[in-house]
Amino acid sequence: MTSTGGTGGAPPEGCDPSKATKPVADSCGVFVSASGDDGNAGTKEKPVKTITKAITKALGKGTTIYACAAVTPFNEAVTIGNAVTLYGALDCASWVYDASKKTQLTAKADAVPLSVTMAAAIVEVSDFAITAADATMDGGSSIAVLAAHAAVSLTRCDVTAGNGKAGPPGAAVPGAAQAGVVGNAGKDACAASSILGGDAVFSMCGDPDSISGNGGPGGLAAGGPGGPGLPASAANGGAGEGAMACSSGTTGDPGGSGNPGPGATGLGALSASGYTGASGGDGAAGPPGQGGGGGGGAKGELSPIACSAGMGGGASGGSGGSGGCGGKSGKGGGAGGASIALVSIDATLTLASVTLKVGNGGDGGDGGAGQDGGAGGGGAAGGNGKGSLKAGCKGGDGGKGGVGGKGGGGTGGHAIGIAYTGKGASTSGVMFTKGTPGSGGKGDNSNGNMGDGGKGVAADAQAFP
Repeated sequence: MTSTGGTGGAPPEGCDPSKATKPVADSCGVFVSASGDDGNAGTKEKPVKTITKAITKALGKGTTIYACAAVTPFNEAVTIGNAVTLYGALDCASWVYDASKKTQLTAKADAVPLSVTMAAAIVEVSDFAITAADATMDGGSSIAVLAAHAAVSLTRCDVTAGNGKAGPPGAAVPGAAQAGVVGNAGKDACAASSILGGDAVFSMCGDPDSISGNGGPGGLAAGGPGGPGLPASAANGGAGEGAMACSSGTTGDPGGSGNPGPGATGLGALSASGYTGASGGDGAAGPPGQGGGGGGGAKGELSPIACSAGMGGGASGGSGGSGGCGGKSGKGGGAGGASIALVSIDATLTLASVTLKVGNGGDGGDGGAGQDGGAGGGGAAGGNGKGSLKAGCKGGDGGKGGVGGKGGGGTGGHAIGIAYTGKGASTSGVMFTKGTPGSGGKGDNSNGNMGDGGKGVAADAQAFP
């Protein structure tokens, strides 16, 4: 973007209203008034109603449009794709130039009042007050003029952007993740010389799953130990009965918290659609809880005192419950919308006696909270000892799943007079009125994580990648 202090190509002799003492001739171009009708011929007596219609007519009649300066603004998003000259500051009754007035142009919220999208011809705009409304969409920007790959001249124009809208918060996942599965009970004594313990149970959480420890087998001379739960952390299987009684499996360790997402940084991007800011990163899912350890098995009996068959294995241990699954991640917050008076995408700008005023950038959206982890499943009881024999030992409960990581905050919206890509900007002939940039959205800054989004930029002119 190049910004200089000159003017564009000269109009035909006698067709520049700022240099004339009486109204210009109908042959100079198309005339437009908010009180006109788009079915009219576009003369001073029969003006059209909208600038958009006047542009269409100008392509067949000439390239010059005369827009009168009424109290009520033209309310339309004007897009120009050909060489056009727009003159404002004309009295709506006499069509005489009045330097104390400016023709007002605005558009509905979230629209750009004036966009120029062409690569060769020059667009010249004189004596206009172009105002963008405050953005109303989450993360929406307020941009008054956008020039993409064009040559645009603004003379005696006031260009005003409204306020950007705050970015949307990151989505939080409600409720809790999948709970663990209850373990399988051990088997009763005397069924055989060796009795398998309760089978392990699974929580299908993904990578990794949570698996409980199986119950220890009941033996004739000694009971076997219960298996440990997975993913492995604590050795939580119970001991089998030998010289000492069997022991129960213990509760699985809880899953740790998922890593929080990083806060958004950087300027964002400009395009022919406007400005796009950076959103915060998503958090990571919480890991599952460890499965509960299996209970130890008991030993059996060689005589018929306890087992009617005269010989039988001891009761086996119950399996542990599987761990709860980890919570899903919180989503990153969206970027706040920007307030930009003039966006230039590789454009050439000629600015003379121009004021650029910006509002406030929207705050970045906060990161969403991660989902709570699922509860662990209960460990199951050991088998019945029958008679004088001891029962198998109980499995441990599954550990609780870890909470999902919080999302990072989005960037705050900018408050910039001229935001551009391309060549550097000269601000000669321009008066700036500054605004306030938005703050970054909040994230999780624990343990050195940079979870907050970056603050927006306040600048008269700012280059973008």
